[in-house]
Amino acid sequence: MSRRRVVVAPDSFKGTATAIEVADGLAAGWREVHPDDEVRCLPMADGGEGALDAFAIARPDARRMPVTVTGPDDRTVEAHWLLLPGVDGTEAGGTGVVELANTSGITLLNPLRPLEAHSIGFGQAIRAALDAGVDRLVLAIGGSSSTDGGAGVLQVLGAQFVGVDGSPVPAGNGGLGAVVRASFEGLAALPPGGVTVLTDVTNPLLGRLGAVTVFGPQKGIGEGLAHQAELNLQNFATLVTDARGTDPRESGTGAAGGVGFGLVAWGATLTAGAASVGEEIGLAGAVADADVVLTGEGRYDHQSESGKVPSYVRGVARAAGARVGLVAGAVQSTPRDFDAVVSLTDLAGSGEAAMAETLRWLREAGRRLAAELG
Repeated sequence: MSRRRVVVAPDSFKGTATAIEVADGLAAGWREVHPDDEVRCLPMADGGEGALDAFAIARPDARRMPVTVTGPDDRTVEAHWLLLPGVDGTEAGGTGVVELANTSGITLLNPLRPLEAHSIGFGQAIRAALDAGVDRLVLAIGGSSSTDGGAGVLQVLGAQFVGVDGSPVPAGNGGLGAVVRASFEGLAALPPGGVTVLTDVTNPLLGRLGAVTVFGPQKGIGEGLAHQAELNLQNFATLVTDARGTDPRESGTGAAGGVGFGLVAWGATLTAGAASVGEEIGLAGAVADADVVLTGEGRYDHQSESGKVPSYVRGVARAAGARVGLVAGAVQSTPRDFDAVVSLTDLAGSGEAAMAETLRWLREAGRRLAAELG
């Protein structure tokens, strides 16, 4: 058979392998079976951890820009944002990509801080990109540690939230209930090319589908704290809505503990994460002449068809006439319209075994897909 063109475009397997590691493992397994094939790795993301890596691999001219920020537990974090240079190769006219996960993410906390964690560090990294003169911002907001409604980000950008005595309120969700006045007079202007926010979450800010109810438990907001945390967020939302007209019912405002809401109040636009990342890194062009496209995620379940990386990549691949293979750490819902499906749990014999040696089983998955689709 003639030399095949294969594109490997998975999401990360959260907690066990980055998108780069997943792509490399699958590619290595495929090459063992078909060493002459042209295999290109193009790791994907849905707006959470790994977005910077996806952009960096797709854009060889990208530059990692170091920045020191205040982490969600007030400790110093050495982070970075990504500069995609403009046509003249400089910051001016370029795009800044900033990831919440490496500045204010939940993996930076041990232990969790249910009411005290904040998004200040993310705001500081955004500010650094603005100060560098970028023309446009792309913000990936998955993996947050806090439920502060984006107050931390907005404060760094120039907003003020004060209590009854006129002094700033404490950072985090716990301080939101004490806010009596919100001022946006000093809020930084959006960059000329605007701000695009990547998220795979469509939840509103408040209520039974909101940030506290749905995502609070993973951030330590148990039943004993949930009611007060919701009241705090509601108080903050009312003041911001009065000042900026931001609707907390809007889809995605509950993303990242309400950072989505705060960014909309700034003037940013929320977009579906996987599709936006794919568009930004040129996935459609990469698979235009591909014979096979491999994708995957850690857990394929009922949410996977709602704009997650595998369903998005499958759609792009089908439009190009390519066959599509899916790899998942665990398959918990029947996959639709894939030409081949491999579960690492099935390969390894158990979920524990798959997680213990994820890279080994990814390579084996690559071999299995090569045998079936090659």
